[in-house]
Parts: sequence; C-alpha cells; structure tokens
Amino acid sequence: MPTEILLDEDAGKIIARAPNGSFAILPRHVDFVAALVPSVLTYVDKAGEERFLGIDEGVLVKQGNDVLVSTRKAVRGDDLAALRDVVRRDIIALDEHERAARSALARLEAGVIRRFIELQEHS
Repeated sequence: MPTEILLDEDAGKIIARAPNGSFAILPRHVDFVAALVPSVLTYVDKAGEERFLGIDEGVLVKQGNDVLVSTRKAVRGDDLAALRDVVRRDIIALDEHERAARSALARLEAGVIRRFIELQEHS
C-alpha cells in the first residue's frame, strides 16, 4: 500500500509502461486509467529535462490536469541504465520472491484444510 508522496511536480510529458506496452501523456490528454508494470517511468519537468522513476506495478490515473501514480515502490534516479538495473534487481526480483512465498503459503493453507477435513471425516 502506498504510504507517502515521492514526487509532486509539474510535468509536460509522461511516458509509462502498461501490460500492453508503453504510452505517453501530453498536456490536454483525455482522462483515463492504466495499470502499470514494473518499469522506468519518464517525465519531462518544467525546465524541459527528462527525469526518471523506477516503479513497481501500480495504477496511473489522468484526470483533468492531474496525473496520479500509485505504486508500492518507487525510486528516483538520474542514470537511466542504473535505474533499469534497480527495477530488474530490486523490484521485479522481489515481486518474483513474493509470488513464490505466496504460492508456498497457499500450499500450506491447502494442506492444513485437507488435514482438517480428514480429521472431521474420521471423527
């Protein structure tokens, strides 16, 4: 669950990645909502400089003049290559670890439920 605001800044252009590919948002873009995948989000600040955020999966909401991105993890960085490595190493790898842990927990829960049912049938 997001717990803080990492960035609150005017931007002229935003480039993000959804499950079906990258997209760009320019001023006066139509309102919409998009799911985001772990990737590097790029935006152009008021001075015309490209800025980068490494993000975990999340949601982007564009409404009126505001674009809000909600994600569990985000990292600011100036070096695009280094930030891509951070996303691959720290965000995607952690997500894979979390999925494996959730899968193991689900198998444990299923085993406990099966045993409980077996005990009920024998009593």
